[in-house]
Amino acid sequence: MAPKRDYKPAKAKPAKARSGKATSKASGAKSGFLTGLLPSFRRSKPKIKAPRKKPTGNILTRAVKWVVGGILRIIWWITFRVAVVLGIIIGTTTMFYYAKLPDATALMDDRQKGSVTLEDDTGQVFAWRGDQFGGLVHAKSVAPQLRNAVIATEDKRFYRHFGLSPRGILGAIRTNMREGRHPLKGHGGSTITQQVAKRVFFSEMGSIERKLKEVPMSLAMEIKYTKDEIMTIYMNRAYLGAGSHGFEAASQRYFSKSAAEVSVPEAAMLAGLLKAPSANAPTRSIGRAQDRADLIIDLMKDQGYLTDQEAAQAHANPAQLSEVAKARAGGYFADWIMESGPEFILKDSTEDLVIRTTFDKQVQKAAEDALTNVFETKVREGSKAQAAIIVLSPNGAVRAIVGGKKSGNAGEFNRATQAIRQTGSSFKPFVYATALQDGWRWDTRVVDEQFTINVPGSGPYTPKNYTKNHLGEISLTTALSKSINTVAVKVAVAVGLERVRETARGFGIQNELSNGPAMALGASESTLLEMTGAYAGILNQGVAVEPYGIEELTLQGDSKPLFVKTDEEPKQVISPKAARQLIYMMNQVVEGGTGGRSRIEGVENAGKTGTTQGARDAWYIGFNSDYVIGVWMGYDDNSKLTGVTGGGLPAEIWRETMVRVLDGKVPAPLPMDVPAKQPVAPQVAQENKQRRGNDTLRDLAEQIERDVKRLDKEAENVLKKVITGIFGGRN
Repeated sequence: MAPKRDYKPAKAKPAKARSGKATSKASGAKSGFLTGLLPSFRRSKPKIKAPRKKPTGNILTRAVKWVVGGILRIIWWITFRVAVVLGIIIGTTTMFYYAKLPDATALMDDRQKGSVTLEDDTGQVFAWRGDQFGGLVHAKSVAPQLRNAVIATEDKRFYRHFGLSPRGILGAIRTNMREGRHPLKGHGGSTITQQVAKRVFFSEMGSIERKLKEVPMSLAMEIKYTKDEIMTIYMNRAYLGAGSHGFEAASQRYFSKSAAEVSVPEAAMLAGLLKAPSANAPTRSIGRAQDRADLIIDLMKDQGYLTDQEAAQAHANPAQLSEVAKARAGGYFADWIMESGPEFILKDSTEDLVIRTTFDKQVQKAAEDALTNVFETKVREGSKAQAAIIVLSPNGAVRAIVGGKKSGNAGEFNRATQAIRQTGSSFKPFVYATALQDGWRWDTRVVDEQFTINVPGSGPYTPKNYTKNHLGEISLTTALSKSINTVAVKVAVAVGLERVRETARGFGIQNELSNGPAMALGASESTLLEMTGAYAGILNQGVAVEPYGIEELTLQGDSKPLFVKTDEEPKQVISPKAARQLIYMMNQVVEGGTGGRSRIEGVENAGKTGTTQGARDAWYIGFNSDYVIGVWMGYDDNSKLTGVTGGGLPAEIWRETMVRVLDGKVPAPLPMDVPAKQPVAPQVAQENKQRRGNDTLRDLAEQIERDVKRLDKEAENVLKKVITGIFGGRN
């Protein structure tokens, strides 16, 4: 039996590398064959097991760790799956929004109504109404510093993020909590893209719902549009106060220049309006707007858009309003244009309109200064009395409107065009116009005396003069110049009340007129604009004049106007002869009657005072050959004026206004018939003297005869009393 030997497997020598696939296949085949047939002589090394770790800590600690670990694994499991689901939802929603997004230019103007730009009679812009839009601007066409100011203010990482800024959102949450607010209320940390999404698509939604929808929409917009397109939408859609939508409109509104031309201080002021635009608007508070602009300038410097020197220069030269914006002239006039113009154009149109008006800035300032001067010098401090002024050209073109003591902001109550008040004696010219048209003359004589009229349905009516005195037989000219009530009523009744109403309506009084004889004394109501326009018709030789303010209306950007004012067919209310006599009579109101305080040396004026019953309204309306001016004064609550009549403060306001409007110019003489003072020949004078002597003798004889008759009657009465005393009376 052979002895046993221990065989140790020889160590495998590393095979030499051979090139080619055949060698590799042969080696593989051989190795596989031997492995399958030859017994294995290699003894595998025994596996050494690592020593089992003994559990550390007590059972409770181990249990807690096990529970916490399990919870964390569950949280991770849930979070991962929720994130996947949210990712799918956001991705799907993003793609849905992306498919629905229109071209970028379709999102740049969302106004429901168009704007109205108002130009004065020289073509200069003086007011805006509606939602102002200055035209589309591109992010690259505006001044570079304006774009930089917007980025520095609203989203400093705009060109680097994908529509969302997690860092900005976390910072906003931290700021809200530090200020004691809800984490999602207050500062939003929204990017410019998110703000565009909000303004364009989700402005009507609640904050939580809006925030959720902003995320996929912002992502969709970032995919659909370029950064410059998103910035362009933002710059055209932003509301910047004073009715301005977009940076071009705001730049024109505040600085009268394009958004491509603004300076650094102006750019900073505009960017500052993105927050609280109405409160920070420079037309409301230039100081607040400048303070806000200083903060924007500092942000621009901190972010590298301005050097220290440029920032210091911008701080030293703050933005200022243009002269047009600073003046804020014509607020009442602009409101009247919007109210009186065609509704389907001015109120319902979605187009941007440009209207050239009859407005005269110099005349407006003259009227405002006159009113301010009289109230500061002749009205007690703290008085709540109000006043209004209308200035017209003789053809009815409205040159200025002052609707109250304060400059008219948009939407304020306009006492010149909206207040309907009793006209008082300012209505009397229509009574005398009717009489003159019927053939009466300026020197026709009527007796001023107390009398009573029985008015059917109302009973007896007794007109009374303001002075409570009577002048006896006087001319129509004296009756008008002294504002005698009794004569006005007598004349109105004589020519017919309906005829007087027709005359007033013919001159443009549209409000309802009373039916009784008190109409002659201005018991009816009207507006200052209506009354002033009616007086313009008297000056216009009896041809009715309709006040107007629109000369031309054009679509913004078009050269051909949609509407041009044309002369209407003249409407002759009274004859030129009657009008010339009436103008003379009204001139005597100024020269020697109740309108004396309106007199201007060297200027022929005509007018009429008016004070209503109870002194609740005081009027003075007058004219020369260049202008017709109407003034009203009273209280908004219809309280009684103290010591004020139409010939007082209203006449003084009228005079102060006219002096400033004329500015040294002397108008042509009034178109009136002045009674000629004929020279008297000696023979005629002798005959007149003899006639006057005969008249005097005749009057004396008649007086003596009346005295004799009176004495005879008295003697007869005395004789009767004596006989009665002697013989006694009979039953």
